[in-house]
Amino acid sequence: MNGIMEQKMAIEFNGALKRGTRKPIGPINLQIPQGYVVALVGPNGSGKSTMLNLMLQTIHPDAGEISWFGEKAKEALPLSIRQQIGYVPENPTREEHFMTAESAAKFRAHWYPTWDWERFEALMTRFEVPRGERLNRMSKGERRKFEIAAVLAAKPKLLLLDEPSSGLDPFAWKDMIDELRACLDGEDVTIVLSTHIVEEVKRLADYIVLVHHGQIVGMAEKDALFGSWKEVWIRGAQSDELKSIPGVLTCREDGPSITKLVVSDSLEFEEWCERERANVHIIKSRSLELEEILQLWIQGHQPGQSN
Repeated sequence: MNGIMEQKMAIEFNGALKRGTRKPIGPINLQIPQGYVVALVGPNGSGKSTMLNLMLQTIHPDAGEISWFGEKAKEALPLSIRQQIGYVPENPTREEHFMTAESAAKFRAHWYPTWDWERFEALMTRFEVPRGERLNRMSKGERRKFEIAAVLAAKPKLLLLDEPSSGLDPFAWKDMIDELRACLDGEDVTIVLSTHIVEEVKRLADYIVLVHHGQIVGMAEKDALFGSWKEVWIRGAQSDELKSIPGVLTCREDGPSITKLVVSDSLEFEEWCERERANVHIIKSRSLELEEILQLWIQGHQPGQSN
């Protein structure tokens, strides 16, 4: 995480707080570095969409502040910044419902000086979106594909995606992932996405931010989470002595002379087994799924730390 401090920031939350009718969101302290994909994950109602709306400035914080590319805006975002932000909401806005895809694209192109008509047409063809159909008559998947084509045609420097794969079939989902990856490879773009799709996180994210009950539980590199947190079955040691080993998160008996552990650093644990206890044998292991990692994270087990 030290590397983040050396990066330029696309978005910074400094004590940002939004009071709601049910519960507050924040105060949020978060830095999103430029040029990376950051996935906001957490249960429904945890505050992910509110965070995206704060980034888009469709709502304002009641306390604290937010900065975009190093610039702060207490009131309306300057047009020069707003034109660098693209947004795909979970539910399409109604303002364009009675427009066709082409007329809606012309309307959007007026606001984005970086609009790329060639890219838009290519994506509409690849996604097989009907150009002359009114948006409110399209299927959910067609409307979603139009939204993705339009936001990528705008060539934003900050791309906010709220459940981007909602309504997409597996083939369209793969096309979307491919286009987003191509965008990342060829342009200076930062992507913040809120998603429940584990494969989306695995394929796209550089960092994962866990949001729970309106709070940021933590931020971690994706590869560190998926590569290190494992469930391990061993033979040859007692549960009490295993609990004191650095990186062991949970420990319980799982049969005669067999103990099942969850470890936050599987390599370090394997080295301990070889170095300290020659009679301890690892029977098998498996990498944890994202949902399991998040649950442990919510319970207070931080990535890269032991109990």
